[in-house]
Amino acid sequence: MNNYRRYALAASISAALMLPMAAAAEIRIGIAGPMTGPVAQYGDMQFSGARMAIQRINASGGVNGEMLEAVEVDDVCDPKQAVTVANRLVNEGVSFVVGHLCSSSTQPASDIYEDEGILMITPAATSPDITARGYELVFRTIGLDSMQGPVAAQHLISLEPERVAIVHDKQQYGEGIATAVRNELEEAGVNVVMFEGITAGDKDFSSLVTKLKQANVDYVYYGGYHPELGLILRQARQADLNATFMGPEGVGNKDINTIAGEASEGLLVTLPPSFDEKEENQELVKAFQDKGEDPSGPFVLTSYTAVQLIADGIEQAGSTDPFEVAEALREGTFETPIGTVSYNENGDMEAFEFVVYEWHADGSKTPVN
Repeated sequence: MNNYRRYALAASISAALMLPMAAAAEIRIGIAGPMTGPVAQYGDMQFSGARMAIQRINASGGVNGEMLEAVEVDDVCDPKQAVTVANRLVNEGVSFVVGHLCSSSTQPASDIYEDEGILMITPAATSPDITARGYELVFRTIGLDSMQGPVAAQHLISLEPERVAIVHDKQQYGEGIATAVRNELEEAGVNVVMFEGITAGDKDFSSLVTKLKQANVDYVYYGGYHPELGLILRQARQADLNATFMGPEGVGNKDINTIAGEASEGLLVTLPPSFDEKEENQELVKAFQDKGEDPSGPFVLTSYTAVQLIADGIEQAGSTDPFEVAEALREGTFETPIGTVSYNENGDMEAFEFVVYEWHADGSKTPVN
């Protein structure tokens, strides 16, 4: 946004604040993610975390005496729908957004937010491209594929694989993380014998499984989400493919067990640490459990943290102006349920850890690194 538009936006906000009803206005936060569609389970995590943060902040008096109000929208993790709901949030008058979730939705939506002067914190989108553009108002509460990919690759390297296949869903997130893993493996001299894309939403992966068997692979890395990998795992088991599969946080969902059944046993997954197991988070964990909600999903507490950071940024800035809040976030250090957060100029956290887990058929997981 150029200076003229920025100051024009500030002037229009100031004028709006002079209206009689504006004194009672709340701080409106858009929560944008998938309520429906194949990865709505991840959206459930996002909305659960954000709602809890808003509820607790409001219960403690709000932010500088103002209450937070959520404006929830469903982007189905679809890029076109993300643009539609981003424009809706602009029209709804929000100043802050927690979202989006999928990288392919986050990137086009972030263009709109940056242009319209809305601060966005994504709790789940890991594509480096989102923050590489140097936008002033774009942040995240999760690490990058460029952090996660090497963690996965280094674990695979430690297993001394003979023949590795890499499969992805041809989407920004899936192909991006798969590429990061491939590059790291090839640099280490690992024999990557396949790099192949599938189509998200497909159900029949018999031809892929046949290729994997013919290539005699002992490890398969998959970049994408759990609905497709669940089917691949099940069909690979049925075809007696004897290979270990690995994937990113997009496959670390208990619904993969429903799809793959026993074939999900032994899947390797990179995920954020289990923030719900941290001693300092147990009171918060109990608050989720008292509501009948599961705080263990990878995006629950990253979403909670996104709301908390917006609130902390407003308090530190002494202002609800998104540009001033963005400056406060870059200058400050914040204690959150996901740990100490500080930001670089791009809006990425200075540090974030990914952990390799072994997934089990009952939906539990065991750290292996």
